[in-house]
Amino acid sequence: MSQFLIAPAAKSDIFESWNYYASDVGNAELADKMREEIFGGIRAVAREPNIGHLRRDLAHEPLRFWRVRKYLIIYRSQTKPIQVVRVLHGARDVQAMLGEG
Repeated sequence: MSQFLIAPAAKSDIFESWNYYASDVGNAELADKMREEIFGGIRAVAREPNIGHLRRDLAHEPLRFWRVRKYLIIYRSQTKPIQVVRVLHGARDVQAMLGEG
């Protein structure tokens, strides 16, 4: 079984995403579905760490990015287990959120 670690900031990102759909949109079922899709993406990158794309334009360290709908799973593929650093909506200023901008 593939394993992964989720950083506190990524846990917060996932909760904020769930809260947005459950509270702001008013659809807890959709919130649960989105959370499951995000975790499905995390499990996918844990199984195949190199499937994500390196984005040197967004991060100086070798972080990989994997898209699930409009969310980016941002992770360190070179660690065992992989480390999920952030889970951010693609419309956000990802570079600034990673502290690179």
